[in-house]
Amino acid sequence: MRIRTILVALLSAALVFPLQADDIPGGWTKYSRVWRPASVPTPNWNNTSRYADLLKAGQLYLSLRDAIAIAVENNLDVETQRYNLLAAHQDLLRAQGGGTTRGLQYTIAEVPLGIGGPASPLLTSLGQQSSGGGSIPTNASELGVLSGTQSNLSLLGQSPLSAGTPLPVYDPALTGLLNYSHQSTPEVGPGSVGTDNLVATALNANAGLTQGFASGANAALSFNNSRNTLNSTNANYSPYVTSSLSLTITQPLLRGFGTSLNRRYIRIAANQERIASLLFQQQLISTVYGVARLYIDLTSLRDNVKVKEEDLQLAEWLKREVAARVEEGILPSIEVTRAGASLLTARQALIDARALVEEQEAVLKSVLFRKGLDEAALRDARVVPTDALELPRDAATLDAGKLIEQALAGRPDLLQAGLQAENNRIALEGSRNNLKPQLDIVAFAQNAGLGGDRNAIATNPDLAFLGGYGGALGQVLRRNYPTYGAGLQLNLPLRNRTAQADAARDEIVSRQADIRAEEYRNQARLEVQDALIALRRAQASYEAAAEASRLQIESLEAEKARFEEGLSTAFAVGQFQNVLSQARLTELSARGSFAKAKAVLQRATGTLLETYGFSADTMKQAESVR
Repeated sequence: MRIRTILVALLSAALVFPLQADDIPGGWTKYSRVWRPASVPTPNWNNTSRYADLLKAGQLYLSLRDAIAIAVENNLDVETQRYNLLAAHQDLLRAQGGGTTRGLQYTIAEVPLGIGGPASPLLTSLGQQSSGGGSIPTNASELGVLSGTQSNLSLLGQSPLSAGTPLPVYDPALTGLLNYSHQSTPEVGPGSVGTDNLVATALNANAGLTQGFASGANAALSFNNSRNTLNSTNANYSPYVTSSLSLTITQPLLRGFGTSLNRRYIRIAANQERIASLLFQQQLISTVYGVARLYIDLTSLRDNVKVKEEDLQLAEWLKREVAARVEEGILPSIEVTRAGASLLTARQALIDARALVEEQEAVLKSVLFRKGLDEAALRDARVVPTDALELPRDAATLDAGKLIEQALAGRPDLLQAGLQAENNRIALEGSRNNLKPQLDIVAFAQNAGLGGDRNAIATNPDLAFLGGYGGALGQVLRRNYPTYGAGLQLNLPLRNRTAQADAARDEIVSRQADIRAEEYRNQARLEVQDALIALRRAQASYEAAAEASRLQIESLEAEKARFEEGLSTAFAVGQFQNVLSQARLTELSARGSFAKAKAVLQRATGTLLETYGFSADTMKQAESVR
């Protein structure tokens, strides 16, 4: 009896506790957590403290690295992707319990384009566009490799796969039933039960445990107990108790069979965790690139202000010189009017240039901080870039083939697309398995027991059943009255159109996803090639513009000397100044274009984060999510 008792206890424990302690949050001592939702951190709306040391006397002194670090810690698009990481982890937990995955958000947000640099009208979607100089497209949308916002990186789009073969529920479930009933039944005659009013009471106490397994099997353990009383004079026992312990195991042999099949969503969820990490990395790249572009344009716009200030200084000098010559009678008085008009034009150009800088600063601050321009100290602070634009160089030495290989091997958007395609193939296992007939083997075993008090008028009761609940339970454990059996259950569809259509449709969707993944790779090749072309074009334009500026400076100085000698006119000097201003704007535009094209190339090859010393793994645990 002891051996049987131990075996029953071990069987019950194996079904009740099939999980490891690590599968339960907090271990066994905190098992009750399985009935409470997981803790999800609330958004932190406060900016991190990094910027505090950079804000001095109403000026926010920012290097490009500082701007990127602040954006990574505070940008709300990055914060959204951090929650995607938590969602992917919960999907894995769901799959480990026998559920299907709920999917991820594949949206990647782009940073606003801002005002754009000098002479870069294609960059602008906010505010007024700056003008003058040559336009050199360098950001990803200009190059035709990005269409504004990367709205969704999902390969499936609006065509999800079917769920496939149902999964076993891996989380065990304990059920219980406790009820009492009283029933009175009028009888036609007392012959069969010995009374014309049969009164029966019953107290039932039942427990059950169900558990699914990776092979597809399902086990159900039931422990049923009942105490009954009857006023029937023909009953041998009243009151009496019945008890039974039964185990039923169902194992699919065709549809629903196999560990790989039934753990497919666990594999999909594990891949989704990697996908979420890559999407987070892609969002970081998008944000870093956007901040770099805004910073470069802000630096260029501030340099543009310096050019306009020099134009204003020359216009003021020219007005003074013209006024002196008019007073001496050398020039007609109309020249003062013309010089004054040129001076006002130069002042207006400077006002416009300064306004563009302020607008660009506002856009940049809205990206860097959690509540944008809500905080007065940040709203009123002027942004002072501390990094100058690098001089264009070395573009001709870059190898397009090696850069494309680097992009295909390391870009997170391509890597996550590959994982999505792999998940589609895993999900297809369920669709294809659903085509099979259902053939299950079912085995069951039950032990029963009975015990009760002898009815006073009973004639021949079996003395073995006399006793209480202990006697009935002893019979169960001794297996005095076993019942067992096994059999096969077959469900053979004569037509299988729904499963066939689901499998074919999922195959079609998967093939389409493979095509989209290849389109992503083609797009990456195009991005690298176009960025490299833009980089080389910007360098060539800068070299030409820098030489043109040098020559125009010499020409302007020569014309000013001629004017001072009375051999030239104010109009001619103004014309030379305009040409010089255009050359300088083209030079500024080329320098900014080179810097942005370099950032585009780093983004296209997937090396942008490493270039600025940031790691996606460290940024996942940034101060913002607590």
